[in-house]
Amino acid sequence: MTIVRIDPEQLAEELEANEDVLTALAENGDIANIVRGIDLHFKGSQTNIEMLAGNAETLGFQFLGYAEYEDGDWAADLQIDSTTDREAISALTRRALEIEILHDVEFDGWGCHAETGLAD
Repeated sequence: MTIVRIDPEQLAEELEANEDVLTALAENGDIANIVRGIDLHFKGSQTNIEMLAGNAETLGFQFLGYAEYEDGDWAADLQIDSTTDREAISALTRRALEIEILHDVEFDGWGCHAETGLAD
């Protein structure tokens, strides 16, 4: 098993950014313990993004699709079913930063819809 050392400052920044998203979800009536699809966005070179997409299932994610930027960077959106409680999102963020290091891509955030427990 490969040990990945995440930069503690980067982790702290990401966890702080998570607070803004979690607050916005709560303001929209989110019930954090409801499982839903959470999208993660990664950017990088075409080769590295394609490799990440190819490994998505092995990493426990579903590959959603690619995007290409004017600067030549590519992006991949991955999804995983999870809750949005602070512990689950913190663990997911750590995983995303490990993926960033192992695949030489940039983790560009996560997002999901607020789940209120009400039918859409």
